[in-house]
Amino acid sequence: MADLKDGETTEMQGSGAKPYVLKNTGGVYSCSCPAWRNQSIAIERRTCKHLRKLRGDAAEESRIGGALPQRPVKAATTDGDENAGPPLLLAESWDNAADLSGWWMSEKLDGVRAYWDGRQFVSRQGNVYHAPDWFVAGLPKIPLDGELWLDRKKFQRTVSIVRRQDKSELWKEIRFLVFDAPGAPGGFEERIAFVKESLNNRGLKFARAHDHALCKDLACLRAELARVESLGGEGLMLRQPGSKYVTGRSSTLLKVKSFKDDDAVVIGHQGGAGRHKGRLGALLVRLANGTEFAVGTGFSDRERSNPPAIGSTITFRYQELSDGGVPRFPSYLRVRTDA
Repeated sequence: MADLKDGETTEMQGSGAKPYVLKNTGGVYSCSCPAWRNQSIAIERRTCKHLRKLRGDAAEESRIGGALPQRPVKAATTDGDENAGPPLLLAESWDNAADLSGWWMSEKLDGVRAYWDGRQFVSRQGNVYHAPDWFVAGLPKIPLDGELWLDRKKFQRTVSIVRRQDKSELWKEIRFLVFDAPGAPGGFEERIAFVKESLNNRGLKFARAHDHALCKDLACLRAELARVESLGGEGLMLRQPGSKYVTGRSSTLLKVKSFKDDDAVVIGHQGGAGRHKGRLGALLVRLANGTEFAVGTGFSDRERSNPPAIGSTITFRYQELSDGGVPRFPSYLRVRTDA
């Protein structure tokens, strides 16, 4: 099969009007297609059908160290984007100022977002999760929004199980925790009550409603956040009382979590795509212990046009370290002028 040498690029025609650009930057392969860009995992572990077509399934599976992503459920959308996902409600980040008294708190789960469409699980990108028949037995024939979850700090294990196509017995480790019913009537309280009633009455072994508690005040919020994080949890999700289920990002659903900061040396620049074409797409960086990865978010347009120089030290924010010691969801903060 064909391959790209370090620093090489090639183009491949997809469903859009313009061809997609495939790159190899220091062993990190990328593609400008939406299927590659919209994956919520580290860029060095992403793949897509264009990279598989270029390099072959075996080479891609060996490179990312696991099973390949599932094929999309849906065809291209009218604007040419592939892997169009289900109509999900997405969270915004809390600004540390809005009063969340009276909102509903739940633990932010370190799992895989899954939309039950009444017959199968679908990912945010529109891919099918091939759950065994015994896992989905008894689930109602209505849309449910939730998370396929194993345990705290078990994200990578969860991903390795739910992305398999063989309907493995390993699914016995997974639970489907439901936090909303998009098609049910009423505000959030009515919908979550509907979820509890629908699931509890069926005696399901692998699915249940996710727990929510009332946030009394800021002190209550911070105490619960500290408790969850001390147990290894990601943080909290806060839901506005009486709120409707809408598609896209909404200020009625807020994520609240703490982050860690660290420094890294810039070792390369990865070009951008789409509206960032001709500017920085991501910084390739190295930690003091030698771990290398990419930082692709947190930049202003000005910083993408004039990125930190190779050899400079940046400070970035991240959620936690993966099993391999790579920062998860790194976001650029600033250049260290004293380094």
